[in-house]
Amino acid sequence: MDETAVMAPEAGRKYEKVLQILDGYQRDRSRLVPILQAVQEEYRYLPEEVMTLVATSLGIPPAKVYGVATFYSHFALQPKGKYVIRVCDGTACHVKGSQDLVDALTQKLGLDGARKTTPDMMFTLETVSCLGACGLAPAMVVNDDVHGQVKSAAACEIVDGIRRQEGM
Repeated sequence: MDETAVMAPEAGRKYEKVLQILDGYQRDRSRLVPILQAVQEEYRYLPEEVMTLVATSLGIPPAKVYGVATFYSHFALQPKGKYVIRVCDGTACHVKGSQDLVDALTQKLGLDGARKTTPDMMFTLETVSCLGACGLAPAMVVNDDVHGQVKSAAACEIVDGIRRQEGM
């Protein structure tokens, strides 16, 4: 039976996009990773209730979906901002001052050690082990845009530019 038939009508509307994604992959359990990628693209993370819906729709245990979501570092279980800033802290970047970038961006965005996403859900700041751009050290990526040989002031200017672009 179709899950939308057993859900309340408002729940069906709430998860309409997820159901479209599942239908687009013919509810094929072997396509779990691309389904989760598409869901995360829609929500910017994987909400627990959506993972449960995916599991139910694919006829697999929710623990399996959760296991896949936690195994791959690409997946997020907490909401992320519209702009995800990843600062490389690999050896080359660290030696060239990546921690200064993290410190400057943390202050600029008003974040602390526990909170990685701004309250307005505009920015998320993450450190990563490697971006594969050692020749551009220190490097950072904002969504899909790579920025190399970045100094703290330039990193803060990138944030200011995004805020201007967003009308903030």
